[in-house]
Amino acid sequence: MSLKIRLARAGATKRPYYHIVLADSRSPRDGRFLEKLGSYNPMLPAEHAERVRLRDERIRHWLSQGAQPTERVARFLGRAGLAPMPAYREQPVQSAPKKKAQERAKAAASAG
Repeated sequence: MSLKIRLARAGATKRPYYHIVLADSRSPRDGRFLEKLGSYNPMLPAEHAERVRLRDERIRHWLSQGAQPTERVARFLGRAGLAPMPAYREQPVQSAPKKKAQERAKAAASAG
């Protein structure tokens, strides 16, 4: 069983609130989970203390058991000092120019 530490959405329409949960990777986003490990309230200002709440001991326990955090949760854990900060990609992979466009840009740069 592959364990993930991820966000599960709660809250009303246009008022998001997320629980940070430990779940089997095959279960749905808002479905069954094993344990609540914290919460994230994106409606609060970034510097507010209650924006991200984490249960440090339990998160450390599950990370030692092999649970993998998602990219967003890994950032929260990195800021809290519970895990190494993940590498931040400047440009999303999907929006990168495709192979032919990269070749054209390379040819134009070398010709001009």
